[in-house]
Amino acid sequence: MAGIDKTLVRSLSLFDKASDSDLDKLLVSAVSRRVPQGEAVFEQGGPATHFYLLLHGRLKVTQVTADGQQIIVRMVHPGDLFGFAKALQREDYPGTATAAAESVVLVWATNMWPVLVEQNPALAIAAMQTIGQRLQEAHTRIREMSTEEVERRVAHAVLRLIKQAGKKEDNGIRIDFQISRQDIAEMTGTTLHTVSRILSGWETKGLVKGGRQKLLVLDPVRLSQLAEGVRE
Repeated sequence: MAGIDKTLVRSLSLFDKASDSDLDKLLVSAVSRRVPQGEAVFEQGGPATHFYLLLHGRLKVTQVTADGQQIIVRMVHPGDLFGFAKALQREDYPGTATAAAESVVLVWATNMWPVLVEQNPALAIAAMQTIGQRLQEAHTRIREMSTEEVERRVAHAVLRLIKQAGKKEDNGIRIDFQISRQDIAEMTGTTLHTVSRILSGWETKGLVKGGRQKLLVLDPVRLSQLAEGVRE
């Protein structure tokens, strides 16, 4: 465990209006944990003993379905609360949270949730917003998987990633963490072979530029048109 960088916490939108005393109350019961890339913060089915806030890095939350298929249900970005299963009346974690890049998380014991929410109403609001966003994303993805062809689903997934984790460069927008074609397949309910074929086609057309677990979007406008079903 490492010490808590209060400046980093203060930089998050969740706490930018918190007083120093409120912040101190929140952090006194927290510990900071570094999570190397590829390491799990918690695993699906494990007892929900803690909840978390991502300070730095990226996480992916995966679930294994009843038929054994692994899917990525969400990405966790800096400032996001996650793992608060107890607030959802669950005793276990519904998914596995794995570091997609080296990350730093704040950790609280689950039994601190009601105390912290009472002291920091912004936490309760943030949790409600997170739940709402997850539901909206889930509904969107269900609709996409039910009604859209695979290329459009992949385009929507890549556009969401550059909106949430895009870094502008001279010739495009780079997804600011390592992302593999397998990851994109798990986000869109398709196969690695299909995603590889689609991304290779996009590279040929100049829409994206790939690399080893890297993706640079060269033409987000054209990608948006593809996502909406507009053909050349």
